[in-house]
Amino acid sequence: MGLIFSRQCEYALQALLYLALKPNGQMTSIKELTKRLNIPYHFLAKILQDLAHKELLHSLKGPTGGFSLGMPAQDITLFHVVEAVDGIGFTNSCVLGFKECSERNPCAVHEKWGSIRESVYDMLVSKNIAQMAREMKKPEYKPPFE
Repeated sequence: MGLIFSRQCEYALQALLYLALKPNGQMTSIKELTKRLNIPYHFLAKILQDLAHKELLHSLKGPTGGFSLGMPAQDITLFHVVEAVDGIGFTNSCVLGFKECSERNPCAVHEKWGSIRESVYDMLVSKNIAQMAREMKKPEYKPPFE
């Protein structure tokens, strides 16, 4: 589990970054994604279906089917993915889980978390999948693709 986002969201981001490196419209099988990214097949299948339902991905069934991005990679921000998978509760929730946490009634880390939360939000809305994919240095995101 990640620090801020669910495992499901982390896998969604990883898969979208991988798909952003493929030629526009090229379908990629779940099998290829799970092999390259080392993500459990059934878990990733559910995540990708959810992303297709939210129109971040296109899906096509059959032997030549798979998934491709539902819109240009430069139009999909990290925030779009986080919002689709985990929701945006982190943008206004207390990191310690207190329901009543505000400027008037702060928890012990309210001020510090507020600045961190703003930085995370700014990064999520300013970075898109195309930028992130190009900047990726991990070997599973480098050719040769199957």
